[in-house]
Amino acid sequence: MARQSESKLGLLAMTALVTGAIVGSGIFSLPQNMAEGAGAGAIIIAWIITFFGMITLAKIFQWLSINRSDIDDGVYGYVREGFGDYLGFNAAWGYWISVWVGNVGYLVVIYSALGSFQVFDFFGDGSTFPAMVCGIITLWVLHFFVLRGVQSATTLNIIVTIAKIIPILLFILLVALAFKIETFQIDFWGSPELGSVTSQVKNTMLYTVWVFLGIECATVYASRAQNMQVVSQATILGFLITITLLICVSLLSLGVVPQAELAGMKNPSMAQVLEFAVGPWGGVLINIGLIVSVGGALLAWTMISSEMLFLAARGSKNTAPSIFGKLNSKQVPANAMWLTNSLISLFLVINYVNDAGYNILIQLASSMALIPYLLCAGFGLKLALKNKQHAVSLLLMTSIGSVYGLWLIYAGGLDYLLLSLLLYSCGLPFFFRSRKERGLSFLISPIEKVLAAMVIGGALTALYLILSGTLSL
Repeated sequence: MARQSESKLGLLAMTALVTGAIVGSGIFSLPQNMAEGAGAGAIIIAWIITFFGMITLAKIFQWLSINRSDIDDGVYGYVREGFGDYLGFNAAWGYWISVWVGNVGYLVVIYSALGSFQVFDFFGDGSTFPAMVCGIITLWVLHFFVLRGVQSATTLNIIVTIAKIIPILLFILLVALAFKIETFQIDFWGSPELGSVTSQVKNTMLYTVWVFLGIECATVYASRAQNMQVVSQATILGFLITITLLICVSLLSLGVVPQAELAGMKNPSMAQVLEFAVGPWGGVLINIGLIVSVGGALLAWTMISSEMLFLAARGSKNTAPSIFGKLNSKQVPANAMWLTNSLISLFLVINYVNDAGYNILIQLASSMALIPYLLCAGFGLKLALKNKQHAVSLLLMTSIGSVYGLWLIYAGGLDYLLLSLLLYSCGLPFFFRSRKERGLSFLISPIEKVLAAMVIGGALTALYLILSGTLSL
């Protein structure tokens, strides 16, 4: 079966893919995540920054999908076109790692939610041995389901996306009714222990990136969409739906539970907030909603993760080994999926041994996505500087997106940047292998050599700090 004959995805399927990818575990832990390092005033500022930053990135992806419709491989294609093979590969590599590390976090939080029920208390916080074993089983059941074909998987994703929005909307309604302005105003600008407002805003940034991972996934699946207009519309619709849900959940919770108490809650904190507002049945409702929601997000990201590695490996200009660019009879990148899910299984074991926890996993996943986002904004800026039509508005949009990308890396902190470079360095053998397959030299320009040296230098620094006990997960 030729790939061209595959049924194409329409606006509903593509919007559900974006919304389903974004609305996963993050929203259910968002009240505690945001309150952990910031007061209500700083959280409002953080959401304002996030709104303008993420809408700019969404608009950049929308503009690129329409004006560079010749590029149908999303984040990877934009960066490769703008900055060459090496940075293009790294965009795909970083995004790919971000997705599958995030999937590890999804599996941990699913079994953490199940552990809240007395009958399943042996799952604990999602890092116990039974949780690890069941997480691996769940992963491979999904693996073989997705191998049956992307179209059947996206149909299920539409149903799951609609189902998981319902408990979130009910949470917003019930918490809004229980909202008290006096509670919301307690330590509005944060307690002294939280530091300055600027520090508080920085503390929230990796979490806001995490809850918006997926804003670009319509472009990742552009080659499977009915047309590029569908990709453009799905990107903006998905953003508007999710930003509304995220802000309501985050801010309304602060009007029910004071910031200091909210910061100490166990995740998924949405369950505890609703239990505080309406009683035990509220916690049960949200934990069930989380299981449905994260299951749907895991399905979406299982598809997306292998797709990104496939895009980098397909065709005659591949920058990843060609073995990952092959499709099975159902048009699924099976080899890429086998590698991806094997690594997720390995990380589930590592998480069990080290008891790393959900928050660390999602911050690492967010950190890995920052460089691909920055490079995509940079590609838009590069095009804006050459574009004579609508030059001012396009230049402003891409400049804001690039500055926002740099701000995110700064706010994420040096530790996560070094850990990211360590993981980026692991991609070099894969890149070199693809170059050898094409009969090309490893690095073709002095700039690429400098960039590779910087990645290796950062990786060695990270290793030294880890071995010395200064840096740890």
